[in-house]
Amino acid sequence: MPYEQTTDRVVLKHPQGASAEILLYGATVLSWKSPDATNSTPTERLFVSSKAALDGSKPVRGGIPVVFPCFGPPSHPEHLKLAQHGFARSEVWTFDSVVMDNDAGVSVRFTLGPTPKISALYDRPFQLAYVVTLAAHELSTNLHVTNPSPSGSGPLTFQALLHTYLRVPSSEVRISALQGKKYVDKTAGGAVKEETREFVDVRATTDAVYEDAPGQVEVRWGAEGHGMLVRMREFTTLTVWNPQAEGAKIGDMEDGGWERYVCVEPGIARGFKDLEPGRTWIGQQVLSLL
Repeated sequence: MPYEQTTDRVVLKHPQGASAEILLYGATVLSWKSPDATNSTPTERLFVSSKAALDGSKPVRGGIPVVFPCFGPPSHPEHLKLAQHGFARSEVWTFDSVVMDNDAGVSVRFTLGPTPKISALYDRPFQLAYVVTLAAHELSTNLHVTNPSPSGSGPLTFQALLHTYLRVPSSEVRISALQGKKYVDKTAGGAVKEETREFVDVRATTDAVYEDAPGQVEVRWGAEGHGMLVRMREFTTLTVWNPQAEGAKIGDMEDGGWERYVCVEPGIARGFKDLEPGRTWIGQQVLSLL
């Protein structure tokens, strides 16, 4: 069987050894294990803190949390009652269906709509679907946002982001190609800068939101040139984050955890997306091994 469902998660399996785990709480991808060209043993590609809560008491520290409808502290008038990063990562989603099951891989769909808890803080109609697809050496995560409001009722205004924690040695990370892109440096009070580096690293505390996100970036590390390709569609920004030693202040971050990941986050994190009634927006992230 290509997937298994338990009380709190769904596990996907590929015949060539790859696997993925998705927690129903937040529809958070907790694990992606995949072999590569030099090692047939499936290796974990995502970072989850050993101190992360997996019981639904708080958002998961690691994996791929889903951010919607706001990124960071809410600023839009419709979002002001919400917590940082919105509610999608801290609600239990519904396992809806198996979308695909063949030799290429397995794909499953999760959904989230208004609940009394959400509506008490956010009264806009919305419908979310999250499609996770596992292939032999690739993981795809597609976020579908639908505005079900009747015609003439105005747009659904939102931000969205996939807060992806890649399991890599942060001291060795080299990210390309972001040279020439404008970015907001949150470590410098939100100053707007232009990226001059051919290869972006996170050896110092990094919290940068790149505008006009490219269609893909390469994340490489180590003398052997290990790497991952991050492809994205319909996302307008790319956030690169690693707090370095400041990570010690994060309560659910394991000791030295910041040495073992870099966050590369496709999103709409600057400005907002206006989605007209009856329309659906789809943001895609595809992770593959290099």
